[in-house]
Amino acid sequence: MKFQPDHLAGTNVITRHGPGELWVGDQRFEHSLLVPWVGTVQRWDPATVQQLEPAHFDAVLALKPELLIFGSGPRIQFVSPALMRALIDRRIGVETMDTAAACRTYNVLASEGRSVVAALLLAPT
Repeated sequence: MKFQPDHLAGTNVITRHGPGELWVGDQRFEHSLLVPWVGTVQRWDPATVQQLEPAHFDAVLALKPELLIFGSGPRIQFVSPALMRALIDRRIGVETMDTAAACRTYNVLASEGRSVVAALLLAPT
C-alpha cells in the first residue's frame, strides 16, 4: 500500500530533509528556504528563530499563499505574532512546527493543490 501522496504536476515537492540539508525535487540546499507550491524555490536568509524579522515574512507575501507552513528548526519554536503581522493582516493562515513536520505537512497540502508556502529554517552544520 502506498502511503505517500501523489503530487500534482508542476508543484514543488520536498523529497528529503536531514541535518544541514533540504532537497526539493532533485536539488539539494544547505540553507533556509521558501518553498512555494509552484515556482522558484528561494533562499531565505534567517537560520534561526532569533534572526527572524518582519521583513522575512514580508517576502512570503509576494508568493501569494493562502497558508504558510513555518518550520522552526529541529524543534518547535513559536515566534511573536508581531513578526508575522503582514500575514495575519491579510488573513494568511500560519502553522508552526519543527522543520521535519513542516516538510511533511507542506507536501500533503501541495499535493492537494493548495496554495501553500513552506518557510523552512535550516541552521548550517
